[in-house]
Amino acid sequence: MKHLKILSGLFIAAAVAVPALSMAADDDHHDDRRAEQSMRGAGPDHNWHKGDRLPDSYRGNQYVVNDWQSRHLRQPPSGYHWVNVNGDYVLAAVATGVIADMLLNQ
Repeated sequence: MKHLKILSGLFIAAAVAVPALSMAADDDHHDDRRAEQSMRGAGPDHNWHKGDRLPDSYRGNQYVVNDWQSRHLRQPPSGYHWVNVNGDYVLAAVATGVIADMLLNQ
């Protein structure tokens, strides 16, 4: 009988603790996403981030930065170029437009 009470108590404690730990982990995960989403991005609406695709309208030669040295930008890797949009510099893949890095105008 004594063992049954102890086992029942342990079962109840575990039943309460496991969901509480799970909810705490979920809250941390959601906080990370909210912080990432609230970060200012590049572009006219400041909503472009690493991994996003540069819109086709900003992939023309008029936006490409060829004088990256004079703007104190690092040399783009092969297959990438710097793009200037409203003073923000975006390092994008030439073939796909995927954003690899950004320098934001504060």
